[in-house]
Amino acid sequence: MFRRLSDLAPADAVGIAIDGQPATARAGDSVAAALLANGHAACRETAVGGVPRGPWCLMGVCFDCLVTIDGVGNRQGCMVSIREGMRIDTQRGRREVGR
Repeated sequence: MFRRLSDLAPADAVGIAIDGQPATARAGDSVAAALLANGHAACRETAVGGVPRGPWCLMGVCFDCLVTIDGVGNRQGCMVSIREGMRIDTQRGRREVGR
């Protein structure tokens, strides 16, 4: 469903980690776009029921793309740009206060 447009010039690749596994992303992409490009359709699971949720609006309105970035939880993946060495973890259930 999600694929890159072939007529765009390739961007520099940066190394990131998704759920502890090495991955690559394109410079300038959002975290949510990098997750989708790496085959991760879900960014988080809901606190009630553990239902997987993925990016929906990709413009910071819906909050379905919440992820943990470099140890800081509940970050909107669509609003954060990828950078080299970034650690991205999908969220499972609710986040505990103070963590």
